[in-house]
This record gives sequence, C-alpha cells and structure tokens, in this order.
Amino acid sequence: MKEYLPFLIWFAAISAIFAFAWKQGHLTRLTTYVSATQQELKKCNWPSRDELIQSTVLIFVVIGLLGVFTMASDFVVVSFVKTLIKVS
Repeated sequence: MKEYLPFLIWFAAISAIFAFAWKQGHLTRLTTYVSATQQELKKCNWPSRDELIQSTVLIFVVIGLLGVFTMASDFVVVSFVKTLIKVS
C-alpha cells in the first residue's frame, strides 16, 4: 500500500484541480478557445513547399552575409586597435 500512496496523492490532487476547473467553467472556456484557434488556423494562407524552401535558403544566405560582415568589421576594429597600441 505504501508504494501506491504517492500515486494516490497525485491522483487526488489532479482530480481536485480538474473538478475545481470544471466547476468554475475554465474547461468550457478552454474548449471554446481551442475551437476558435482551430477555425482561425484554417483561415491562414500557409506557404507552399517551394515558397518555404526559398525563404529558408534566403535566411541562410542573409545569416551567412551577416556573419561575414561581422567578421570583417571585427578584423578591421582589431587591426585598428593593435595599430593604436603599437603607436603608443
């Protein structure tokens, strides 16, 4: 019986929370919310597979260019700082 005690406590706690939510009408509102969300998602214009692939490739290219720009900027700034340090 001792090995089932934690399970029974958790079951009682979850049951009490569920009963409270049911009594307060939270479950009805949750059901309404999920249903409305499903209806709204059906209205969305989802991209085709080709559009999704093109967008993904574009994002990778832009991230690559941004990385190159960041590395180049860092190289220029570091070189400038090293030059200033050598002059001092």
